[in-house]
Amino acid sequence: MLKFEVPHQLSAGEARQRLETLATHLGTKYGFTTEWQGDSARIQGKVKGITLNAQITVSEGKVGGEATDPGFLFREKARTYLTEKFEYYLDPSFSLEELQKKA
Repeated sequence: MLKFEVPHQLSAGEARQRLETLATHLGTKYGFTTEWQGDSARIQGKVKGITLNAQITVSEGKVGGEATDPGFLFREKARTYLTEKFEYYLDPSFSLEELQKKA
């Protein structure tokens, strides 16, 4: 499994709202599905031929989780993609409304 953790400066509730917006974006652009249970979500889909199954948990100060390991050749690319997406959507310099317009 590919583990990741992204720190943030938002409340857990706002972080979840932003990640729900990211999930909408991934669903629209790539056909991903997301199922939320409390502050945890299961995300499934395929990007650029690589299947992604991830479990994330939103908490105060961080978002963490694990995703399927795409193998040696794509491991760092996948980790970078996930981390950059989470960092962008959790960046407090962007309002939730701005993010929703882009989703």
